[in-house]
This record gives sequence, structure tokens and C-alpha cells, in this order.
Amino acid sequence: MLNPSEVPVFLLCGGFGTRFREQTEFRPKPMIEIGNRPIVWHIMQSYARHGFKKFILCLGYRAEVVKDYFLHYAQRNSDFTVGLCDGAVTTHSIDHAEDWTVTLADTGEGTMTGGRVARAAERYLGDAEHFAVSYGDGVTDADLTAELEFHREHGRIGTVLGVNPPSRFGEIQLAGDRVERFEEKPEFTDTWINGGYFFFRRNFLEYLKQDEACVLEREPLVQLAADDQMSLFRHHGFWQCMDTQRDHDGLNKMWMEGKAPWAK
Repeated sequence: MLNPSEVPVFLLCGGFGTRFREQTEFRPKPMIEIGNRPIVWHIMQSYARHGFKKFILCLGYRAEVVKDYFLHYAQRNSDFTVGLCDGAVTTHSIDHAEDWTVTLADTGEGTMTGGRVARAAERYLGDAEHFAVSYGDGVTDADLTAELEFHREHGRIGTVLGVNPPSRFGEIQLAGDRVERFEEKPEFTDTWINGGYFFFRRNFLEYLKQDEACVLEREPLVQLAADDQMSLFRHHGFWQCMDTQRDHDGLNKMWMEGKAPWAK
């Protein structure tokens, strides 16, 4: 069985978030807060609950915002004293339990997802045989330890979390002109989409290019599937990406009411 603490997690945090411009003009989308914490922190917590501790954040747009947050993480979560003459900082307490290592890797402002992973992995994958990749804008209650073990057992190069997409519209079934069934935003239980939580063997890097235009979801994953090297780990539980203000409002409401499935 693989030890999750030895598996690096690459988080994609560098996109422009153009569909969510009201929130991303001055910060990357992964830094938009749910409650009082950026969504990328929530994602990292989900991994940490399953024993993962090594995070590499692939930065681009507004990289300095992410760097500043983690560079001053201890001070944000502790009492401390600053000596104004010499700038010395004395931390009095560490008021958090996160024992993670977080690497902030600038992968280029205009680089696409595949290029970001390739550039960061070249520098920070080390000798790890397996690694995880996730987007920085989606939360889930999936059992990531189980997905990692599924990935190891099946022996393919890649594994993707498959989730059932919710419809954004109500569904009406008719019998003639009579409404037989009305369901508000049903889930398509026979359809699977990319849930954005991947595990790969290191030879997946052969499918990637450090070129700025390399998009993870296009040639690399398409070719991996064509080579019969991609497995699907089915997840029937909670999953939600944050693409719109409505998504953000919904996730915030769950968190504030203590009903956030990804936090349990």
C-alpha cells in the first residue's frame, strides 16, 4: 500500500479565472474564500485528512497573492511580536495543526494546465513514483486514500475521479401533455465527468510538454486514454466546482451552516 505522505500533490493555481471575473480581478480563483479560508486551503485539508502532506502549488496569474498567503501562514494563525527597530519576529504560539510542506512554483502566467504540471514536476517531483494532480477550484468528500490504492492496484499510468454531473436545469418527463415527473436539477447517474482529482505514475510526464500551450485535458489525457492507460475511480458522493458566483454562494452557505460535506 502506498503511503500518502510520500505522494506529492500538484495543485493547479495559475489560471486567469475569466468566467469569474467579479472575484478574480485581483487574485487567482483558488484564493477566493469559503468562510475565511481560500478554496485551495479546503482542497489541501481534504488531502491532509487522508494523510497527504506534500503540496506543490503551480502558480501563474497573481502568483504573489498565493505566495504571500503561505509565506505568512504561521503569523496569520498565531500570536506574534514584531520588533519595529530590527524587524525581528517572535512567534508565541502556532495556532494551527497543518504539518504540510508547501512549495510555491511559478510556472508562468500564460501557461496552460499541462505545461504547469510538466514545469513544476521537473523541479519538484523528486524520485516519487506516483503523484496527484488537482484543480484549485473544486471540493469533494471522495475517499482519496481509496482512489490512490485503486490507482496502484489497477496498474495504469493515470486514474481520474469520476463524478456524476448535476444538471443546472430542472428535468420534466411528459406523458403526452401531462407532466409525469418534475425533478429540480437531477444528477445524471449514468454519466461520468472529470472530477479533477487525478493520480499518475511518473511516466505520465512522457505525455506532457513544458510548452506553454500544453493543455492537460487535451492531447495528454486523450492520448493516455487511447493507450488504455487511464482508469476511472467512481465517486457517488459530494463534488462541486466553483465556476460562478452562484457556486461560490452555495459553498459558502454550506460552510457557514456547518454542512460542508468536504470538511467531514
